[in-house]
Amino acid sequence: MLDVAKQAGRFSWNELLTSDVAAAKQFYSELFGWQMEDMACGGMDYTTLKINGDEIGGIMKTPKEAGAMPPTWGGYVTVDDVDASVEKVKTLGGKVCLPPQDIPDVGRFCVIQDPQGAMLSLIAYDIKEKG
Repeated sequence: MLDVAKQAGRFSWNELLTSDVAAAKQFYSELFGWQMEDMACGGMDYTTLKINGDEIGGIMKTPKEAGAMPPTWGGYVTVDDVDASVEKVKTLGGKVCLPPQDIPDVGRFCVIQDPQGAMLSLIAYDIKEKG
C-alpha cells in the first residue's frame, strides 16, 4: 500500500463484498488489469488487489452476518484513532454499525453510518518502522 494512503483523512482502501469471489476476480482483472493475490486473513479467504505491485483493495465473500446484502464496494478512510473517531461519529449524529475491532497485522477498523444513511469504514493502520 502506498504510504500516502496511510495519512489521516485519505481514502486508503476499497473492498468488494460479494457472493461470487471467483466471478468478481475474473471480471475486475479483465476490466482493469488488476493483479490478484489470494491469502488467508483471520480464518477467511481474502484477495488483495494490486496495480503495478501497489495494494489498492480487496475482495472477500460476503460474511453471513450481512444477510442478503447485495454485492457492494465499500471504502475505507484512514484515521489516527478508530476509537476516538467512533466517539466523534456519535456526537455528530452518526451511527456505529460495526464497533472497532482489530485486523491482525493490519490495524483497527470499524464501520459507521452518517446521519444521511451512507456507510463508510474507518481504519487506523499499524505503522511499523522498517529497519
